[in-house]
Amino acid sequence: MASYLQIENISKSYGHKVLFENIGFNINEGDKIALIAPNGTGKTSLMKILAGKDKSDSGGKIMFLKDIRIAFLEQDYPFDPQKTIFQQIMSSSTEFTRGLDQEHLWEYERRVVKFLSNFNLPDPDQLMKELSGGEVKRVALTQMLASEAEFFIMDEPTNHLDIDAIEFLEGYLSRSRCTLLMVTHDRYFLDRVCNIVMEMDRGAVYTYKGNYQNYLEKREERIANYNAETDKVRNILRRELEWIRSTPCARTGKARYRINAFYDLKDRASQVYTQKQVSMEGVKGSARLGTKIINCKDLSFFYGDKCYLDRFTYNFQRYEKVGIVGRNGAGKSTFLNILTGRFFDDDPGVLDGVIERGESLKIGYYHQSGMSFNPDETVLDIVNDTWLLNRFLFPHEMLNSKVGTLSGGERRRLYLLTILMQQPNLLILDEPTNDLDIVTLNILEEYLKEFAGSLIIVSHDRHFLDKLVDHLFVFCGDGVVKDFVGSYSEYREYIKEYEAEQRSQARAQEKAEKEKAAKEAAKTGACQAGAPAKKKKLTYKEQKELEQIEKDLEALALEKEELESQLGSGDLPFDRLQAASERIGVIMAETDEKEMRWLELTDGL
Repeated sequence: MASYLQIENISKSYGHKVLFENIGFNINEGDKIALIAPNGTGKTSLMKILAGKDKSDSGGKIMFLKDIRIAFLEQDYPFDPQKTIFQQIMSSSTEFTRGLDQEHLWEYERRVVKFLSNFNLPDPDQLMKELSGGEVKRVALTQMLASEAEFFIMDEPTNHLDIDAIEFLEGYLSRSRCTLLMVTHDRYFLDRVCNIVMEMDRGAVYTYKGNYQNYLEKREERIANYNAETDKVRNILRRELEWIRSTPCARTGKARYRINAFYDLKDRASQVYTQKQVSMEGVKGSARLGTKIINCKDLSFFYGDKCYLDRFTYNFQRYEKVGIVGRNGAGKSTFLNILTGRFFDDDPGVLDGVIERGESLKIGYYHQSGMSFNPDETVLDIVNDTWLLNRFLFPHEMLNSKVGTLSGGERRRLYLLTILMQQPNLLILDEPTNDLDIVTLNILEEYLKEFAGSLIIVSHDRHFLDKLVDHLFVFCGDGVVKDFVGSYSEYREYIKEYEAEQRSQARAQEKAEKEKAAKEAAKTGACQAGAPAKKKKLTYKEQKELEQIEKDLEALALEKEELESQLGSGDLPFDRLQAASERIGVIMAETDEKEMRWLELTDGL
C-alpha cells in the first residue's frame, strides 16, 4: 500500500512553550486518521505546517507522494465577501481546475452545484457576505469535496455545521475511498469515519488502530505500562543509591559509567505520567431557583418577511435539560436571544406574544461567537482566581499569558469559566463544543449532568446531546418548533422509521391502485372477449393532434441535442449553464407527456 505522507523530525515552539519536538509519522493510502490532543498542544500548528502555511522549527522532512491531489480544509476559510458562492469556489479552485479541458471543467462545475445542493445551498449566485458562519463552512467543504482529491487534510470539519450537514459529510467520507487526516472533537463523527486515532501527547505522537473506545483502552494500557516501567526504574535506583553511598567517591575503582548511569536513572525515575484535565471541583453551584423559570405564550418573531418563531407556547421547568436542534438559519440562536431579552424595541425584528421570567432567575449565557476579550489582557486579568484557573488547565506559567496568544480552545475554556463563576441557575449554551478538546468535553458533560439548575443547549454535537438532554425542541423552519421527548439518537431513529413508513405506505397505495386498474382492465377485456376487434378510427381533430405531436417530438429532440452540445462545450457562463440544464429537464418532461399521448392516439390503429 502506497505511502501518501511521510513526516520526520518536525518541531514547533512558541517562546518557551514547546508544542511538539522531532515528531514523525507515516500515512498510507486509505488511512482515515483522527488527530486528537488537548487544546494548545499544537494540532492546528501541525496542520498549518502540512499545508505550507507555517514551517517546522527544526527543519525535518515532509514528503507527499508525487502526483497525488491534496485538499486542505482550514478552520477559517478565506473568502471575498463581494463574490458569489460559485465565483468564490471557482476562483479558489485553480489548483484543481488549471489545465482542464472544457469537458472536464464543466464536470467540475457540475460537481460544485451538486455538493452545494447536498449542503442545502441551492443558490450559487448568493453573495458570500450574506452567509452565516455555518454556510461559509459548507462552501469550503463543497470546494474540497468537488476537487475529488486523493488526500483530504481537515481541521475541525464539523465546527459550525448543523446536524444535517454533519450527517451528509459523515456518510460521504465513510463511503469514500479517500485518504484522510483530520482534527475533530466530534466523537460520533470520529467513530463513523475514521479507522485510526493519532494522539499528540507531551510533544510526541502515538497511533492506535480502531475506533475512539479502542483508543481510550489502549492509551490507558500505554500509560499504565509507562508508570510500571517507572516503578522498576525506581527499584533499580534504590540499589544504585545504596552503592553510591557505600562506596567512597574518591575510590578509583568506582566505575565512572556507573555513576553517569545513576544520574540517568534518577532523571527517568522522576517521570511519572499524570493526566491533566479540566476539573469542575471548586466551581460554585447555581443560585437558588424559583418555581417560575421562563414562561412563553404565543411568541412570534419576524425579521423582514421571514418567520423565525410562530406562536410558540411553553413553560420551562425547574431542572429540565432541553436540547435545541435544526438547520443553520432556522432561528435557534435567535430563539435564545428572545429568551434572554437581547432583543430591544429598536431591533429591526418584530416580536409578538408574552414572555415572563422568574424573579430568582439568573441566566448564564455562553454565546456561540465567544467572548470579546482584549487580546492584551492576561489570563489572570480575566479571572482573578489562580486556584480555579489551575483547575481549568491554566497553570502558573500561563497566568500572565496574553489572551491573544491563546489557542481557540483555550479561549473557549477561559470564557466557559467566566460563565460558571456567575453561579447561574439557568445555563444557556450556544454551540459550547466548538474548539473544545474531547477530554474537556467529557468533564463538562459530567458537570452538566449534575448541574443543579435548568439547562438549554444548542449543539450540533450528537454525543453531547445524547448524554445530557431530556427532550428536544426541533426547529423545522418557517417558525415551526416541535417538541420531541427523548435523546437526539432516539429522535433520528424516529425520523428514519417515520420516513420508511411513509415510503412503505406510498408503495402500498401505488400497488393497490395498479392492482385495481389491472382488475378493471381484465373485466373490460372479458366483456369484449369473443367480439371481433374493431380497428380504431381517429376523428379529424385527433388526426390533426397526432400530426402536431409528431412535429413537436421532432423539434424537442433537435432542441435537446443542441442544448447538450452547448453544455458539453464548456463555453457557457454559469447562468446560461444553469438555464440550459433546467430547459433540458423541461424538454424531457414534455417529451414523456407527448409520447404518452401519441401512444394513446395510435393504440388500435
